[in-house]
Amino acid sequence: MTSGASVQSLWRHPIKAHGRETVGSVVVEAGRTMPWDRVWAVAHQKSDADGTSWSPCRNFTRGANIPALMAIEAKLDEAGRRVTLTHPELGSLAFCPDDEAQAFLDWIAPLHEDSPFKPARIVTAGQQGMTDSAFPSLTICNLASHRAVEEAAGRPLSIHRWRGNIWVGGLAPWEEFEMIGREIRIGEAILAVRERTGRCKATHADPETGARDIDMLGLLQGFGHTDFSVQAEVTRGGRITAGDTVRLT
Repeated sequence: MTSGASVQSLWRHPIKAHGRETVGSVVVEAGRTMPWDRVWAVAHQKSDADGTSWSPCRNFTRGANIPALMAIEAKLDEAGRRVTLTHPELGSLAFCPDDEAQAFLDWIAPLHEDSPFKPARIVTAGQQGMTDSAFPSLTICNLASHRAVEEAAGRPLSIHRWRGNIWVGGLAPWEEFEMIGREIRIGEAILAVRERTGRCKATHADPETGARDIDMLGLLQGFGHTDFSVQAEVTRGGRITAGDTVRLT
């Protein structure tokens, strides 16, 4: 691994596919996802997901099918389990996903008018957040890989297209793929890097507007794959803070 790699920013997504929020520090636990990441998910009318176990992303409303969702920002009140969502077309909504789901369903409805997968209910994840991997994962993104994609696109691109948890600077482009099968230390924690993150059409949408403006999958194919970032599992818990070094164990 390139020396000098460090955490540039940390992000969580309290409701899967519905908003993002930066945090300065987190305490992770072995075998668990990032605290407050994908704690809730929005099941659509054709889904039988109820939150009692992990379910694949096809069970939920998400940016791949409803690109306008990519423009949502979130702010979480942990103590009250309340989330404030903001969207450029819908304004803001503050609610508790546990017992005020109808308020959310009414608020989000205009974005789903033409969708066959209309939101039906909010499910609460158990021990594992509703990430896209079948194991409890955190997504590690490489800023240099993002810059390589920007260069191929010929213009700046928001990092929020990737909906990552840990953004790392100081690596070479695509060096994160070389970490698969290895353990890395970030701050006090140790994570095992398991696999690449395969990407979908959610990345085609501009997170500022929610409108599709680029063929991201086609762009990634120019690098010989359609992957971005890696999925890692916490094997030893501890605090991770922006600025922490990242190194192989």
